[in-house]
Amino acid sequence: MSPLSLKHHVVQGDGNIASDMDQEKVMLNIENGKYYNLGNIGGAIWDEISEAILVEELVEKLLNKYDVQRDQCENHVLSFLSHLQNENLIKVM
Repeated sequence: MSPLSLKHHVVQGDGNIASDMDQEKVMLNIENGKYYNLGNIGGAIWDEISEAILVEELVEKLLNKYDVQRDQCENHVLSFLSHLQNENLIKVM
């Protein structure tokens, strides 16, 4: 598995059921039976990747929505998406 970069496209994987709960998004992966608490920002990222998107574009959308520095946003997004990738919850292209 190659390291995720801003030049990759990402999209939600199949077999996940996500729901809003107390202003956070939680998700169940049907294949592995695990629950995930994506939190508020993670939930926003999950919603944005319902269709394939360039990671760089995802970062831009978050920068427009939240008060955060670019380098911090990029690092957090790449870290979060890498975690999702390691859990086989997203597809990376």
